[in-house]
Amino acid sequence: MPSSPASPQSGGTPSPQNDAFHPDLHDHPEGDSSLPLRARLHHIRADALDGDTAQSGGMRRFAAISGRSVGSERIWMGQTHVAPDTASSNHHHGASETAIHVVKGHPEFVFLDDSSGTAEEIRIRTSPGDYIFVPPYVPHREENPSPDDEAVVVIARSTQEAIVVNLPELYVLDTTQPGTAPGSD
Repeated sequence: MPSSPASPQSGGTPSPQNDAFHPDLHDHPEGDSSLPLRARLHHIRADALDGDTAQSGGMRRFAAISGRSVGSERIWMGQTHVAPDTASSNHHHGASETAIHVVKGHPEFVFLDDSSGTAEEIRIRTSPGDYIFVPPYVPHREENPSPDDEAVVVIARSTQEAIVVNLPELYVLDTTQPGTAPGSD
């Protein structure tokens, strides 16, 4: 019987030419640029996040996974930091769906709801471990009411870059014309 590369189940050591799960694939050193971006895994270290992203006043966004950094086509992921006692500008994220995971602090997410017939400001208070979903084009803002502690969230978006459209005010989403304020042309 021919010998095969060791697997985790056999307890052996994989050949330096192969990995334990894909014996027909050769190992490539980290940073090997001979492979196209979309043909390899990418490791983005916490100290290598990219601050050159779309920004809103009162917060700092840092990209980890993007079209530019790793060649992603349908996802963007990174962190947002909101300083103590700070509110972001009002904004939306265009056609991008946004998922948010609260890592540190108690950020609040604010939007307008007019389902009762009158526009009312809704404030969602969060804690570490909570998740928030922001649909496309919904105007909102993040606030950090803590006088002492920074709030940090991890963000994933359904686009390969961070879309941020800053707004002068919050408005209720016009579902007949996504991305537009009520009454605008």
